[in-house]
Amino acid sequence: MIDHLNEQALKGLPDDGPVTMLNLMRFRERSLDGNGSGWDAYLRYSALTIKLIKARDGTIIWTGNAEAVALGVPDQHRWDYVALVRYPSRAAFLDMMKSPEYAAANVERENGCADHAIIAVSETDRKFT
Repeated sequence: MIDHLNEQALKGLPDDGPVTMLNLMRFRERSLDGNGSGWDAYLRYSALTIKLIKARDGTIIWTGNAEAVALGVPDQHRWDYVALVRYPSRAAFLDMMKSPEYAAANVERENGCADHAIIAVSETDRKFT
């Protein structure tokens, strides 16, 4: 079981189209298993999970380094890396997260990440001009 998976919150939302998951990660200096840095462990996790994402017709939209907190309290928002991953549905995301294959890959995520938040976001048709 994955700690802190808010399955009920996701199931309570409409699931009638794609969802993008905003991933915010802070890495450990050293991997918990002693096998390289936190970044190294995260790369091992990524190599395993990209297959799981693609198997559910998901895709990585964007990744990048978090450089600085431009607005907010820096100590409360310490992130090293950001990724946007699109899934065809919330159900597809939950299916991946609850799979035995993800549980195996999650060991590397836990080895590498001191903190990792995933926020479900949906596009809006609101226009700001």
